[in-house]
Amino acid sequence: MKITEIRTTPIFLPYKIRYHWAQGTIDGAELILVEVHTDEGITGYGESVGSPSAGAIEAHLAKAAGYCIGHDPFENSGLMHLVYQALFQAMGTCSSPRYAGQVLAGLEMALWDVMGKATGKPAHQLLGGARRNHVQYFGFPQGDTAEELAAGAKALADDGCEVIYVKVGRGDALDLEIVAKVREAIGNRRLRLDPNEHWDPLTAGRMIPQVAAYGIEFIEQPTSSESINALLQVKGSSAVAIAADQSAFTPSDVFEVCRRRAADMIVLGLHETGGLTRFCKAAHIAEAAGINICLHGLYESGITTCASIQAAAAIANLDDGNQYMNHFLVEDIVAAPDLALNNGQLPVFTGPGLGFELDEDAVARAAEAHRKQFSA
Repeated sequence: MKITEIRTTPIFLPYKIRYHWAQGTIDGAELILVEVHTDEGITGYGESVGSPSAGAIEAHLAKAAGYCIGHDPFENSGLMHLVYQALFQAMGTCSSPRYAGQVLAGLEMALWDVMGKATGKPAHQLLGGARRNHVQYFGFPQGDTAEELAAGAKALADDGCEVIYVKVGRGDALDLEIVAKVREAIGNRRLRLDPNEHWDPLTAGRMIPQVAAYGIEFIEQPTSSESINALLQVKGSSAVAIAADQSAFTPSDVFEVCRRRAADMIVLGLHETGGLTRFCKAAHIAEAAGINICLHGLYESGITTCASIQAAAAIANLDDGNQYMNHFLVEDIVAAPDLALNNGQLPVFTGPGLGFELDEDAVARAAEAHRKQFSA
């Protein structure tokens, strides 16, 4: 089997409500749909995050395609190494593993989709087999005010989510109000916080003792991702467990966080690592250190949801409260399977490849939405 063509399509999937976090607000998911076509009529699909510039990421993917066409999709790992070396090292742009992961994740996903479809097996079987039959997710409420977040958190808890996760880092007073009202709304359900790098060590030292009184399970990436030292400093004095997110993208990052014991949990997704292979590699490193992996959610459609499930099914150290983004979408581009949570979980899908069917009409609408949203 040979790769004959790689196509890319920028798409935009609006959110039902505006997404609030410490860095600002977001109205939808900007993505690049990646299609890998083969000479045997098999097409695989993946997606790369389209921000901050869909045009730039498409241009990189077009260059990557030139190195992949004519090769066997089962050369996946070698192709990703070749493309990274060609695009981000040989041309003198130096090492860019984080950006490269974001660019190439959709291509790598699509290759796994082809491989699974060619063998008639779900990707998790090609990764060594499923270690579980479902993935558990946390409830992720949205809203601008503490009252809105508390109402959303209660609805998610009532719907069966055992873990609730809320964004903070929006100022001390609002953060404390959010924590208090969400805790009151969800009773004894587990509660996690994410300041998204907006606490320096001094702020974290002031805030963590106050929020600890509300029974917080862990605080995700309180400090700048550019300093593992800052994360380690906070963890060393914290009464609440600390998770690394933006500090750990690559397997090397994960190794360093584990080596320095800078976090109690690592939050990681396919768009950070650059696809399923490196996600699993990073998870195995964390497993050796006795640290669990929590699936990270980014701007994504059901394609990433399904791809993440395939990878997560194959690792031993998956957390029981993972990030789920699909419920934010007005419309998904995945026609099947049903991606609505049931008691806070989704099954490990057993269809070939990444386990989904694409909705071509929805893709066309999302492509048109992108043209309208981002046209000059």
